[in-house]
Amino acid sequence: MNAIISASELATALAGPNPPVVLDVRWQLSVAKAAGEPPFDGRAAYASGHVPGAVFVDLDRELASAPGPDGRHPLPGTEQFGAAMRRAGVRSAVPVVVYDGGQGWAAARAWWLLRWTGHSDVQVLDGGLAAWDGPLETTVREPDAGDFTPSPGALELLDADGAGELARSGVLFDARAGERYRGEVEPIDRVGGHIPGAVSAPTTENVGPDGRFLPAAELRERFRALGAADDTHVGVYCGSGVSGAHEVLALAVAGIPAALYVGSWSEWSSDPSRPVAVGADPQ
Repeated sequence: MNAIISASELATALAGPNPPVVLDVRWQLSVAKAAGEPPFDGRAAYASGHVPGAVFVDLDRELASAPGPDGRHPLPGTEQFGAAMRRAGVRSAVPVVVYDGGQGWAAARAWWLLRWTGHSDVQVLDGGLAAWDGPLETTVREPDAGDFTPSPGALELLDADGAGELARSGVLFDARAGERYRGEVEPIDRVGGHIPGAVSAPTTENVGPDGRFLPAAELRERFRALGAADDTHVGVYCGSGVSGAHEVLALAVAGIPAALYVGSWSEWSSDPSRPVAVGADPQ
């Protein structure tokens, strides 16, 4: 099954006899804003217009647990996540399509969590809401409760020790911007730099100007050039396990399975005993 779906394919599926559950996961990373600028409100954005039938899911409250030593977006508890998905109408035997405002990071986080917890049919709307050219609705949906019961472990998950080891034994991609990887800037976490041995692979380079993924063959060539050979064990991390999920999705489009280190740099860098590399060299 393709991990992504086009807007036209989604429109056809919604008009068919067995429409998918659609989740709206619009979200923005919380960073310092200009004076007087309100924080992004995904729920308000949803209420102002969304794909017909879509249900809003809050990334910070439903796709993550509270920030702490495990990072800024730790995994949600299994019961917490299952309850959120059932509230959203997710059913084990019904396809799910997830979208966000266009960047794709939040949608990929939902895609990864659903796949990791055992849902076999989940796709991300390629290009997000910006790619949707059909009608929008403003009705706040309260669907019938779903029946999805999470069973974690369907995808590979890395912890800090596993990520550090994989950076040496396989290939560990750092999905953040290059300047954060190099340690030139660090706007969020305790210290800049990267996990020693990790390879810089900004997730922004997996998509075109319209936010849609590059063709699978181009993505495959990109990752192979960065070290993801056919027999290589591949992992990904980012700042807090959100944009990294988008890179895992891009790798899936390319036909390359990859593990995700959800704690990512926000967990790794919180422990002063863990080594930090700076500069363009993976070291």
